[in-house]
Amino acid sequence: MFSITVRDHLMVAHSFHGEVFGPARRLHGATFVVDATFRRAELDADNIVVDIGLATQELGAVLAPLNYRNLDDEQDFAGINTTTEFLAKVIADRLAGRVHEGALGEGARGLDGIGVTLHESHIAWASFERSL
Repeated sequence: MFSITVRDHLMVAHSFHGEVFGPARRLHGATFVVDATFRRAELDADNIVVDIGLATQELGAVLAPLNYRNLDDEQDFAGINTTTEFLAKVIADRLAGRVHEGALGEGARGLDGIGVTLHESHIAWASFERSL
């Protein structure tokens, strides 16, 4: 399996519901380093997984509506704990939508999967992987 990874970052505020979250139940900020990995079994006709420039551009486009937002105020996330794991899935699903729309080029239609990792710090991160 071949893969390429592009990186960006995301800054949000949010709070969580439930005793398990302890002090994170209060409003707090998070800055994530976001890695998006695109995978395919065979390279395309140009011998690439996907155009890195387009992948970087589309990751930025997917993150933009979330960046510098209090996720507690976003209707899409009403009543949802926007954990790192949950946000990794949201970003992966939105990137998959971009692939299906053709925003990453026709060659990207041959991708097998996308993985998104959100790094909370140098010692903790969470990921989500999905098929295409």
